[in-house]
Amino acid sequence: MDDALKQRIEAEIKKSPITLFMKGNPDFPQCGFSAGAVECLQRAGATFHAVDVLADWDIREGIKEYSSWPTIPQIYINGEFIGGFDILRDLYESGELEKLIAAAQSA
Repeated sequence: MDDALKQRIEAEIKKSPITLFMKGNPDFPQCGFSAGAVECLQRAGATFHAVDVLADWDIREGIKEYSSWPTIPQIYINGEFIGGFDILRDLYESGELEKLIAAAQSA
């Protein structure tokens, strides 16, 4: 990955304590997994920055390399890669997601 793309991705991650790389946007998700990620974050009380990977091919492919994770959506909290939808859902169901969000939003 070239430095310019890496810097663009890092700039997106730094825009908010919670950043979701997804297909579509929170009001109109373009895949079921992205919709599920938005729902988990909203139910857990998160205010988050969403990046529509469908709007930018470089970001769409680059985020996979950046995180070494092959799928979208991807969630970052406080700049740390958390995982994809399955991990996010598990964190939500266990109550851990609310704790991570509360800590991130109070920092």
